[in-house]
Amino acid sequence: MKAREHDPTRLDVEAFAKAGASMQGQWPLTSLERLAESAAGDAPPSPGDEVTWQARGELRALRGQANQVWLHVSASTGLALQCQRCLQPVDQELAVERSFLFVHGEDQAAALDTDSEDDVLALTRALDLRELLEDELLLALPLVPRHDRCPAPLVAPAPAEAEPADEAAPNPFAALAALKKTGPLAGH
Repeated sequence: MKAREHDPTRLDVEAFAKAGASMQGQWPLTSLERLAESAAGDAPPSPGDEVTWQARGELRALRGQANQVWLHVSASTGLALQCQRCLQPVDQELAVERSFLFVHGEDQAAALDTDSEDDVLALTRALDLRELLEDELLLALPLVPRHDRCPAPLVAPAPAEAEPADEAAPNPFAALAALKKTGPLAGH
């Protein structure tokens, strides 16, 4: 009997886990559009940049309970981000390794996710593994990307020059006092 082919863009997670199947591959980094858009503007991903990934399904038998459906995934890639100190590209290696428990229904997933340390998702017959891994890689991006040591020295902004005191803006109350002395009501 021929082994069942599993499509990573329309993965039947339950069948994948029951088979104890695994798969791996590479996707062009540019095919993960949201991740590619995170790259520094002057260092976009090249067509040869890839995301390497793996997925493995597992069906865990629990005594007195229904079997649990698990999906174990990992992915890695490199991406040039914009350094927040010098604003030049900084190469960043991204790697994720996660396990997800799949349950029947969104309500059950939401209830278990709040009470459990495990990541819980609703079971679906057509999971887009590429989208799931892209989400995980986006979450792995550093909040403030920066070089350990910037390649070019940072230039401190020039101190703002103080205005000379004699050229300071006129006091609005002085103008009001002058009106009071020369105005139509002066001397009354």
